[in-house]
Formats: sequence, structure tokens, C-alpha cells
Amino acid sequence: MDKLKMHSSDLTQRNIDAIAELFPTVVTETVDTEGNPVRAVDFDALRQELSDHLVEGPQERYQLDWPGKRAAAFAANAPIAKTLRPVREESVDFDTTKNLFIEGDNLDALKLLQESYLGKVKLIYIDPPYNTGNDFVYEDDFAESSADYLARSAQRSNTGDRLVANMEANGRFHSDWLSMMYSRLKLARSLLTDDGVMIVAIDDHEHANLRSMLDQVIGPDNFLASVVWQGSGKNDARFTSGGIDYMLIYARTKSKLIEADVRFKAPKRGYEDVMAAAQRCWAESGGDSVRATELLRAWWRSKPDVEPGLAAYSDIDADGKVFTRDNLRSPNPRENLMYDVPHPRTGQPVKRHPNGWVYAKARMQALIGEGRILFGDDHTTTPRLKRFLSDMSTQAIRPLVLQERAPASDALARLLGAKYFDYPKDTGVLATWINAATSDDKKAIVLDFFAGSGSTAHAVMNLNAADQGNRRFILVQLGEELDPGSLARKRGYATLADVARERLRRAGAQVKEQAGLLGFDLDVGFRSLHVATTNMADTFTTADDLVQFALAEAVASVKPDRTDEDLLFQVLLDWGLDLAEPVAVEEIGARRVLSVADDALIACFADEVTDAVVKEIASRHPLRAVFLDAGFASDAARINTEQIFREVSPGTEVRAI
Repeated sequence: MDKLKMHSSDLTQRNIDAIAELFPTVVTETVDTEGNPVRAVDFDALRQELSDHLVEGPQERYQLDWPGKRAAAFAANAPIAKTLRPVREESVDFDTTKNLFIEGDNLDALKLLQESYLGKVKLIYIDPPYNTGNDFVYEDDFAESSADYLARSAQRSNTGDRLVANMEANGRFHSDWLSMMYSRLKLARSLLTDDGVMIVAIDDHEHANLRSMLDQVIGPDNFLASVVWQGSGKNDARFTSGGIDYMLIYARTKSKLIEADVRFKAPKRGYEDVMAAAQRCWAESGGDSVRATELLRAWWRSKPDVEPGLAAYSDIDADGKVFTRDNLRSPNPRENLMYDVPHPRTGQPVKRHPNGWVYAKARMQALIGEGRILFGDDHTTTPRLKRFLSDMSTQAIRPLVLQERAPASDALARLLGAKYFDYPKDTGVLATWINAATSDDKKAIVLDFFAGSGSTAHAVMNLNAADQGNRRFILVQLGEELDPGSLARKRGYATLADVARERLRRAGAQVKEQAGLLGFDLDVGFRSLHVATTNMADTFTTADDLVQFALAEAVASVKPDRTDEDLLFQVLLDWGLDLAEPVAVEEIGARRVLSVADDALIACFADEVTDAVVKEIASRHPLRAVFLDAGFASDAARINTEQIFREVSPGTEVRAI
């Protein structure tokens, strides 16, 4: 029995717990005056989290370190002057879909998603570069103040040139890869729901480093599993055949999963075969449970490979249900499990297990009433539990995946009409883990910011078709230019993102066709968005340098190539609204107006906004309204707009850009 502490709370440890929740990377391990290991705050790391410039600190501590780690932490926090631009012609079902495909630097994309999807993503699955010596990594340069970078980021949008080869001869071979991953994982963590899960694929090259990094970013207490994926090996290998990948799995908050009794389950192998055999036996027996049981046991004896855990299910009851006789012994003796159970015929207490029953008395009585307790001829025998096979269709998910890579590669080649990718991820395996993490929430958001060929989205669509779910996906992929000599380039694809989008178009059509009538409401579309510089115009000319004919251009607040939909999506980002909300386009007073989510937001970016337009918008009582600042003829017109909303729709939040 635990003893009372008999002293007040340890406020230091409570404060460390609070800091750890906000900034898990700053909590480390040190020793107290007696040499015992204790948790402590790395104040240098905490200063970095709260600073807009690089902070140096020489203190030694127990943690994974590498040159550039502080710069990577700074990279995660540095603001950017960028936005997401919608591209309708690349999209599928733009007006109705809830899925997103973002082309651009995933570090930028993760920053842009912070407000709209903070704490809303149930599962993050990524398959980043494995750092084998032949990979590319992002070249992040943040050795400047956040203010300087904010100004610089508005001037250009980096694309494929952000990738650099990371050869093993590079003196910063591991450091460059770690820096790239660190900033992105820090941002990704904040997007997870409290019960969210992150899965990161990796191989032997960086497995140990990645796990140490995830311990720092998410917390070692939130580690769930290291899954081994055995693919095709090489028979001519010197030591072992290889072919091993891993999936490191972490919870955002493991305690939340335990409190909710979350269990990762997968379909039990062989279950469908046994159920089908039992149905045949039942039909052949004419509904005779004794004869059906004999036939089922004969079927089991004919099987060369007995499925572990299923062979015990060899009885069929009077209702045609397959069952086994399980024991009712408690694994540990407890006083409330030591009670008498009378035999239904003799009335005498039946023979009890030494540890007592596995169920409390109330539950046992309920099972007896349901006919789930199988008694012997008299009280001298110990009863058994009638456990139905139909209750055992799933099993605890196995941390070992045996799946060759060739079938996934061949399936994708058939879908696209050519082999553009050597080792795409198997959508069936991905669907298994996506289902495990989202089975309790079939409307979950799944994020993959190293999207590659788009296997994660394909798996989400397959899974939704299988269980009528409404899971959503967000993919992020750099517009990485394809090699001029590659087959994909010869077939007309300029970037990896182009190929991925085409894969999603074809996969969506295929999934919907195969689902038939059940696929009527399936969302197999996606909104294509591109990371771009801000929509707002930049003025770097002093007043003395301006000439008269350039004044009009200097006054304009929006870049000339940007549309009202471009502005709308920047507003959605700034306001932290879902980027997949439906958008309706209409005209009010000859002005183009955009309504988001049934007037949750109404935007009018016309060059000239009249009082009549403002009054009509206000009369619809939107939650938010936004206008182009340059659309008001004068300050008086702007003030008048605010007055109209105060009188007509005082609950509306009104802004101008």
C-alpha cells in the first residue's frame, strides 16, 4: 500500500511538467546532489524557444546534440511572409472536397498550417529521406534574425533548389539530416490532437538518431512502438539479407490513449476463412449443431497450416455461431472475485478456481443470463466461458510487417501506365496503421508532409471505401523537378508533385468505381494549393525615388497577378479557418463576393466597395467579413462600413487587408 507523502506538493516538478507540455525539447536529465538522475529544464534551450535569434549555450547535458541544432530550433520558430494559393485546374472536386494537396517546402507549409490545424490532426505519417548517402535534404538557412528572414521570405518562393545532395563524404552528413528533421518534427507535433499519433518511417541509417530526436520532440514517455517492416532482402548480402525498414510510432499524449482505452487492432489473419468454413458446415448439416461441429473439426484437421489462436474455435452452437470454451480463471487472486456460483441443476456451488473468477459477480451473473457460461453435468466441474469467434475478428496489431515491395511498385505502375517510382509504400500496409490510429474517429485528418508519390492519400481513400469512413488527408510535397532523362519527364510531368497529383486523380477514380453504389459519397478529390510569397505588394522604394507615373502602383496593396481566391485563402490562414471549407461565389451589387461555409465568412475584394454592398453583406449576419482596404474610397467610407455592421450585425468581426 502506498504511503501518504505527508508534505506539500513539489512545485518545482509541477512547473517542469507544465514546461514539458509546452516545450518537451527543453526538458532533459541531470543528477541531484546525491547523484540520482532527475528531470531538469535546459534553460539554454528554453531561451532559444523564447528568442527570435540564435542562442548559444555551452552547458553539457544528456541529449542528442549536433552542429546546427539551435539553428534548426530557430528555423521552426522563425515567421515567414508566405501564403497558400489555390490552383483550381490542378484540383479534383475543388468546391466540395475536404482533402488538400500542398505543393511547396514542407517547412513553410507546416508553419502556414499552424493556425488552421493546431491540435486537429489525428495521425501524421511521414516517409522522409532515409539519409543513405544518395538522398537529398532540405537546405535550411536561418542564421539571421526572424525579422530579417520575415522580410526576405516575402521576396522569393523557394522550390526545387531547396534540395541539396547529402553524400556520406559530407562532414555534416548526419547533422544536416538531423537539422532538417528537427525543425519539421517540432512544428508537426503541435498539429496533433491530444490523442493523436505520429508514425515516421526510417531504415537503419538514422533509426537510432531519429528515435532519440523523437524522444526529445515528443517525449520518451509517449513512445508506443518500433515496428519492423521486412521487405525484399538480398541473398548475396555479406551478413544479413537486409531489406528492413522501421516505423517509429509516438503518441502526442500516451496517457490520453490509455485513459480512453485505445487499442491498436488489425483484422485477425484467417478469420474470414474460418467463418466461411463454418457457414458451409452449418448449411451442409441442415442446421444440426452436433453435425456442424463434426464437419468443422474435420475441416480443421484437413488444414496443413493451423492459424494460431483460431484452431480452438471448433464448436458450432444451436444458433450456428462458432465458439470455443475458454477458462474463467483470474490471473491474480482478488477478494471480490472469490464468490460462489451455483450450478443451475444441482444448486450447489461449482468448483472454483484458486485465484477466483475472472469476472466480478455482477458481470458473471449477466453472462449466465446470456447463456455465455457453459456448466458441466454437475457442480463438481468448473464452468467455462463461451467465447464467440465473431467477437474475435481483430487482434492486437503485430509490430512485424512481412510485405514485399514489388507488389506495391507493380500496382502503381499499372495505375499510372508506367513505372515512375522504384519503392512506393504499400497502401495496404499503410491502411492497416491508419485504421489502427483512426478507428475511433472515421472523420480524422491524416497528414503526410513528405508525400512522395501520394501513397498515404491513396491508402486513406481505400480505407474510407472499405469502412465508409470520412477521413481527410493533407499532403505536402515539394515541387521537385524531375530528371530530364526520367521516364516521367518524357511523359510530360515536370515535377514529382505533378506525378503525385495524377496518381491521386487516377486512384480516386479507381476507388470510386470499385466501391460501386457504396462509393457515391466518397470524397476522392483534393484542393491543390501552392506555397507562395505573400499576396501583398512590397514597396522598397523611398518617397524621393518615386516618380509621378509610379505612384498608383506604389499605392496598390495586392500584387497584380493575385486573384480574390488567393486573397481569401490568405485570410483563411490568418484567421485560422479550415482550408477545406466550401466556398460559394456570387455577385452582390455587381461586385464579386466569396462566401465560406454558409456565411461563416464573407469576403469582398472589389476595388470599389459601395454602402449598398456592405449593407447587403451585413444583413446576412456573417460571423466574419473582410474587405480590401484599397476598396474604400476614403477613411470616411471605411468608418461608415464599421458603423453599418455595428447597427445591422454587431456580432460580425470585420477586417480589411
